[in-house]
Amino acid sequence: MLLTITTTHRPATELGYLLHKHPGRCQSFEMGFGQAHVFYPEANEDRCTAALLMDIDPVGLVRRERRADFALYDYVNDRPYVASSFLSTTIAQVYGSALNGHCKTHPQLAEAPIALEARLAAVPSPNGEETLRRLFEPLGYAVEMEGCLLDEQFPEWGQSRFYRLGLSGTVRLADLLTHLYVLIPVLDAGKHYFIGRDEVDKLLERGEGWLADHPEREWITRRYLMRRQVLVREALGRLSESAPDEDERAERQDREEEEMVEQPLSLQEQRLAAVVEALKVGGAARVLDLGCGEGQLIGQLLADQQFAEVVGVDVSHVQLQKAARRLKLERMPPMKRQRVRLMQGALTYRDDRLSGYDAAALVEVIEHLDAPRLAALERAVFEFARPGCVVITTPNAEYNVRFETLPAGKLRHRDHRFEWTRAEFRAWGERVGEKYGYQTAFATIGPDDPEVGSPTQMGIFSHAGE
Repeated sequence: MLLTITTTHRPATELGYLLHKHPGRCQSFEMGFGQAHVFYPEANEDRCTAALLMDIDPVGLVRRERRADFALYDYVNDRPYVASSFLSTTIAQVYGSALNGHCKTHPQLAEAPIALEARLAAVPSPNGEETLRRLFEPLGYAVEMEGCLLDEQFPEWGQSRFYRLGLSGTVRLADLLTHLYVLIPVLDAGKHYFIGRDEVDKLLERGEGWLADHPEREWITRRYLMRRQVLVREALGRLSESAPDEDERAERQDREEEEMVEQPLSLQEQRLAAVVEALKVGGAARVLDLGCGEGQLIGQLLADQQFAEVVGVDVSHVQLQKAARRLKLERMPPMKRQRVRLMQGALTYRDDRLSGYDAAALVEVIEHLDAPRLAALERAVFEFARPGCVVITTPNAEYNVRFETLPAGKLRHRDHRFEWTRAEFRAWGERVGEKYGYQTAFATIGPDDPEVGSPTQMGIFSHAGE
């Protein structure tokens, strides 16, 4: 039973930190049903592969509850070779810290999507390639499959139900391991331990953030819980409570469309990095993330000890819930948890809770406001909250002609009320700065085209004289 995980993220050997397994050593772990081994077939700066080999003890399996399928089942079966709940249990025990997203030495890397490829030597698939695609493609993976004959000497027997499976994508290691942990037993439709009510909690915990919206969630739930109807009904009922409504689905679709437009440039990562750098240069320690959404900037700020307090503010309670899940607030270490706070609030009204902070960031926020409401935001931020520094990013409308997938005259996001040219943003920024006593500076984010500028523009407002 073999699982390999490969990364080309540089330096690739940092995979060892994420898995908590040194690339220079082979390690073994007693599992009760056999022995697990972790080793690295390759480990260099450009490419690193970690292999998890689960060596099942066949005698130990025979000592377990016997099956009555046929007389030799205990001695002739696929359990030592095919990915099953044995492998899921092994992942949880051997890669437990990585599965939970913990990495003390590289916390920022643990939270970052990186290029990963997972390969399983043998997985069962009840309906062939279609099942594998329907399970993994909605999660964003490129899926590779290789089937084989039941017996090459007897091709008339047809295809085996087992496949070599490859999954690749840019994803957090914790998410990849979580998807494998849940879906491997689903494909096998069997578990080597008793299925009780605690399995519902385990499924919902590991499925948080993706299972409720998966098109095959009912099929996944039934097979994960071994078709125990009482447990299946409970799990589906709880999933329905957390499933996104139509507004959320539309919002997600809009966001994905915008990201697809900008995907070749990885603009979101560049924006966040530019904003963090601007806040660091300004010496900010207590920061407001206004319009924080799902908390991407908050996660970046918490990874830097300079930022002693980070407050995320959003008008949407749903977005704040997503941010809490993304940041794993419930499982966050106490010292780190003390540095972050989420609160609901509208950015167009005075809110005394926002006063007294070193800096505020508005990342791709202002373009979502109707023009008449923009003046209210100006007062709420620059007059009443009045942080020492304000960092604002917004699209550069001139650059839209460089996006091949964006029709002429269309905005990047359905919810954008406007997108400014460089001259329009500069004129607005200078007027706001002069009116409220801020010095203004402007920067570009992304590739700088000599004709149309960069895809994103950034304004940095600091108190005059500071």
